[in-house]
Amino acid sequence: MKDKKSVLITGASTGIGKACALYLDNLGFMVFAGVRNQEDKKKLTEEGSDKLKPVILDVEKEDTIVDAYNMISNETEYPLFGLVNNAGIGIGGVLEATPTEEIRKVMEVNVIGLHAVTKAFLSLLRINSGRIINIGSISSFVASPGAGTYAASKFAVRAISDSLRLELKPFGMFVSLVAPGPVESAIWEKSKAYRNRLRKSVDPEITNAYTLFVKISDIIDDLINPVPAVEVAKVVAHGLTSKKPKYVYIVGNDAKRTFMLLKLPTRFFNWLLMKHLVSIANKNPK
Repeated sequence: MKDKKSVLITGASTGIGKACALYLDNLGFMVFAGVRNQEDKKKLTEEGSDKLKPVILDVEKEDTIVDAYNMISNETEYPLFGLVNNAGIGIGGVLEATPTEEIRKVMEVNVIGLHAVTKAFLSLLRINSGRIINIGSISSFVASPGAGTYAASKFAVRAISDSLRLELKPFGMFVSLVAPGPVESAIWEKSKAYRNRLRKSVDPEITNAYTLFVKISDIIDDLINPVPAVEVAKVVAHGLTSKKPKYVYIVGNDAKRTFMLLKLPTRFFNWLLMKHLVSIANKNPK
């Protein structure tokens, strides 16, 4: 980096957030890596350079956002230039089986939390004509069966990104949406554990009614080809350093194929998707 700049990343204890923190640290950024507990803070400190500064930041807790702001606003050598909104959770399940409180939780973290952090740090970013990178998903563009809750939150992230991009343009700021497909992350095990808990609590009649999607959810983890999280970190770096960052970055071959298919008429796309899911279920008896 030619200029001394800092970046704040939320949800940096694992997965994409951690990969971004280490990658940007290696590029020379001062990285404020948001984590939710002292254990994760210690681990990340040991892995990075002196310019990697883990900070306690829970997007659901306003006091931690305020504390992080107060600390970062006092940084004068490396003024805040970038915000990477990565913190998020994902759950899977057909909508009829998904408890309403779980949907509220996903929205609170993935959408309201993103807004709360962005709002808090915009004054610092605006001073430096900074960049905002929102981590969405290919689910920001397509809502597959069993992923409605997660997709709803990521559609919202896309909408916020589109609106914010125009609102901040007069200040010379850029906003990019990063939309990866499957990424190597602990989120898959967490999602599987959630599905298992959900099945134990839901009415068996509902489970039986959605046999196809239950079967697919049991085998889909074995069929996906997740990309390394560092591949997402690379496009985040491009969004922060390029003179002409992209509005949307699609990451991974699976995501790129899906994105191309979205150009088809919706009726035809839905028919193809359902045909593909039925084929997967028939070829992989479990």
